Amino acid sequence: MRTRIQNATIVNEGKRFVGTVTLEDDKILSIVPSDDTIHTLPPTDRVIDAEGLYLIPGVIDDHVHFREPGLTHKADIATESRAAAAGGVTSYMDMPNVVPQTTTLEALTRTRYVASNCSWEAARAISSSTAKTRYAPYSAAPPCSS
Repeated sequence: MRTRIQNATIVNEGKRFVGTVTLEDDKILSIVPSDDTIHTLPPTDRVIDAEGLYLIPGVIDDHVHFREPGLTHKADIATESRAAAAGGVTSYMDMPNVVPQTTTLEALTRTRYVASNCSWEAARAISSSTAKTRYAPYSAAPPCSS
């Protein structure tokens, strides 16, 4: 599915300009300034008029403490990723200071599984122990437990 966000004030790479961003299957297909007369915008299934609104890249939080497993009375992946997404965070790296600590492949696999099923909205889990990423669902997080 293609979505066009048009007339937005785009802030990216040290620049600010009014333009159009076209997405295809949740990935950026094109970024075109409004004064660009050379590029033809691709056809889309959905158009969002963002006139008067800013469109900015998401934040990567490289040091979060979600406390799951073992310390979920303090926080958990579902609630903390929801708060992160509300603040514009699209990616996070969870620190392994939990009980038991995420120091084995088994523990890492479990944490990645929970994150992939419980992360909120556009938050993306990146384990502190690996460079691989896991995309979270783009809908409300299901109930999760330690």
